Amino acid sequence: MLIATDIGGTFTDLVAFDPTTGRVAHAKSHTDPADYTAGIARCLDKSGLDVASAREFLHGSTIAINTAIERKGARTALLVTRGTRDVYRIGRSNRPESYNLFFERPEPLVARRLTFEIDERMSARGDELLPLDREAAAQAVEQARAGGAEAIAICFLHSFVDPAHEGEAAAIVREAAPALFVSLSHEILREYREYERMSTTVINAYVGPKVSAYLEGLERMLAERSYRGRVYIMQSNGGVMAPETARQQPARTMESGPVGGAIAAARLADRLGLAHAVVFDMGGTTAKAALVRDGTPDMSDGYFVGGPMSGQPVMLPVVDVVEVGAGGGSIAVVDEVGALRVGPESAGGRPGPICYGWGGTRPTVTDANAVLGRLSPTNFLGGEMPLDVDRAGAALEAEIGRPLGLDRAGAALAVVDVAVSKMALAVRAVSVQRGLDPRDCALIAFGGAGPLHACAIARTLHIPTVVVPTFPGHFSALGMLLADIRHDFVRTVYRRLDEMDPAELLGVVDQLRADATARLELEGIDRGAVEHELSLDLRYVGQEFTLRTPVDLEELRTGALDAVRSRFDDLHHTRYGHQALTEHVEVINARVIGVARRHQPRVGNADNPAGDRSGGGHREVAFSEGERTVVRRCTVVSREALHDGDEVVGPAIVEEYASTLVLDDGDKACVGADGDIVVTIGG
Repeated sequence: MLIATDIGGTFTDLVAFDPTTGRVAHAKSHTDPADYTAGIARCLDKSGLDVASAREFLHGSTIAINTAIERKGARTALLVTRGTRDVYRIGRSNRPESYNLFFERPEPLVARRLTFEIDERMSARGDELLPLDREAAAQAVEQARAGGAEAIAICFLHSFVDPAHEGEAAAIVREAAPALFVSLSHEILREYREYERMSTTVINAYVGPKVSAYLEGLERMLAERSYRGRVYIMQSNGGVMAPETARQQPARTMESGPVGGAIAAARLADRLGLAHAVVFDMGGTTAKAALVRDGTPDMSDGYFVGGPMSGQPVMLPVVDVVEVGAGGGSIAVVDEVGALRVGPESAGGRPGPICYGWGGTRPTVTDANAVLGRLSPTNFLGGEMPLDVDRAGAALEAEIGRPLGLDRAGAALAVVDVAVSKMALAVRAVSVQRGLDPRDCALIAFGGAGPLHACAIARTLHIPTVVVPTFPGHFSALGMLLADIRHDFVRTVYRRLDEMDPAELLGVVDQLRADATARLELEGIDRGAVEHELSLDLRYVGQEFTLRTPVDLEELRTGALDAVRSRFDDLHHTRYGHQALTEHVEVINARVIGVARRHQPRVGNADNPAGDRSGGGHREVAFSEGERTVVRRCTVVSREALHDGDEVVGPAIVEEYASTLVLDDGDKACVGADGDIVVTIGG
């Protein structure tokens, strides 16, 4: 059996798959921020699985990114080349929003007093200009320990070309202070751009001790349950890795939770033949959107932890996810100027929305949906969590309705409409802003709250089709079962393509391929099972940013760089609508992805927890119709009772254990052979 768990801000999800029988089991429990493994343990207990007999345990969580955003990481020291002490503090001079009067620079995670300059210098070509001052490095380590440092990041100038000095400094740190967590820039990222490389190395050190302690606790909890199989940790790049690698490079796990859903959605889009699909995941804390083209999620070579305005840059490959603070637990307030705001503050797993009865006092999006009749007060989570709709309605009426002059239903609809507008912006960001017309896309909706709002978002953006997969409330965990073991390697080259010696480029790529193979062998993968995906970061001379261009190994061996240039021109035209055939092209980075394919389970029906499978009946549900509130009599259907080819015509509610699909008037849902629901949006 394969088991996957995903820790979200409100709930912890578990999905288990038996490849022999095709049996699927799932469970859900609230997330406990004080002990993340407690939610996993509860899910294992609820599912009744024999963990000792499982073969693989896959895991994704938000602990790394939450540690960075909440600034609750280790006190970190930074060793740099003399003359570069303030690179990390100065950062970049550009402003993400030129006219934002409230813009503030990112606050460094390392205090300046814990940033130490060391005499050493490598040239940009890797020649030693000044040897490492070992005595100064040892003194810096002692000063860092005296300053209370728990982790040390080392980022020397041009170490991406030759990391010898960083290796020497690391040996000094480990000898003088073996308890400190050490993060070396060349092990994390061998790519130029000093500020981003330094920030990435610092974040890795900052979250390292906490993530390491968490992973040790996770493995200890599994060992106590006699689990002896392999453990894999989800990465931001859409692959999985061994816990040993995750402990050394925790920065690669920043977006591990949301990425699992994008991987599963990409597999689904490929199976359904969808050329373009927008992935929409709405959980308890945030809503996320990503783009899938031809069965592959869009990737980015960097992102900001905490947002582009004041976040920390991380220059590592990541599935390109746009995130907004609009989840089921997002708190609704009327601000000081009388405007209704939803999020980004969330009620979280505890106390959670008011209707959960866990002590919440502030109205949320989930409370609004409960008041509108979209959530069953008696069958939520299969009847495990009865909802207190009256308390939720009273709070919405008092805190939202009265200030805005709305009745209870009007206040709840206003909260939902504002949330839908925020989430539609995220969907636009990954479609319209990437050159795609939403009318040419399908919306794949999942997460506990995703199907609740998917049809409204699709109608807002004129998206014709919504797909709700099987197990939408556990879809991110399911995606981890579908992920391959993967590691990304990069090396800055920086040459003009027409002046590049193909043998030199081939040598760099061969070294990266060897590094990828060695890493996967350390994780127990046979050398013959390793595949390599090659690409070059290319740009026209004078440009700042690059396009990742696929390359075939045989092209490098035969020196067929003209074919690579032609492929880049075509890619540039596709992305930007023009190409410059007479301009010179530069090679900036060579990239190799080492992949070991895992078995791809074809998920069938689930062993659903106890709950009302009969469905049937009707419920009064409020909808927006222009500026009016209309109440429609909706047919209520249990998803567990639907079969291949069944149709449901809106207005209707399709309920299942961990999610609810809302169909407005004219929407038509059809069940596919694998249990996925395809909705044609009315009008």
